Amino acid sequence: MYIIVVGGGKIGYYLTKSLLEEGHEVLVIEQDPQQYAMLTDELEANALLGDGCEASVMAEAGLGRADVVVAVTGNDEDNLVVCQIAKHKFNVPRAMARINNPKNERIFRRLGIDETISSTTLLFQLIKQEVATSELVPLALLQRGRLEVLEVELPTQSPAIDKPVRELGLPSGCLLAAVVRGSQAQVVTGDTVLHGGETVVVLAEPNAMAALRQALL
Repeated sequence: MYIIVVGGGKIGYYLTKSLLEEGHEVLVIEQDPQQYAMLTDELEANALLGDGCEASVMAEAGLGRADVVVAVTGNDEDNLVVCQIAKHKFNVPRAMARINNPKNERIFRRLGIDETISSTTLLFQLIKQEVATSELVPLALLQRGRLEVLEVELPTQSPAIDKPVRELGLPSGCLLAAVVRGSQAQVVTGDTVLHGGETVVVLAEPNAMAALRQALL
């Protein structure tokens, strides 16, 4: 793919370098001359000096043929402008933005940005989950923290054991996906009966954690 990264700071530099190593065609746009000089030394010809918020710079970068644009500057407003110009003027299929202030995430999504990345939000969700429900082990966050993949080891006193899953009264917003029994794993159905000591993989929304913990633990 042809990927344009706007913002040549640490995130932009390492992202560009990693994508180049994966064999993609990548160009990073940076407006600070000193940082641009460093990027050209490290990344050879894969950098462009200019303001990524300007349509003329985007045109020079070849945005019209880009598959993905990623805005990772330290300014949320600049990242929003970059993505909107990419989507609406150059018809780039996917625009992704780094968000520094989590409060801006909803605004970005309402304005049609395909993906937003907020390290603050992701870390907060992990810490909140670890503090509130230490028995629920996080495996991954999906949809930027709006859905979580959890691993739960059922204790022998769990209210969920020796009952079909359909009778557990699980809260809305969660789904038992798989159960691990010894070295074997199987998909959970409504007829699956759980036993103490087994490990269950769960998909759940963050607001369902308290009810999920009560149902399983």
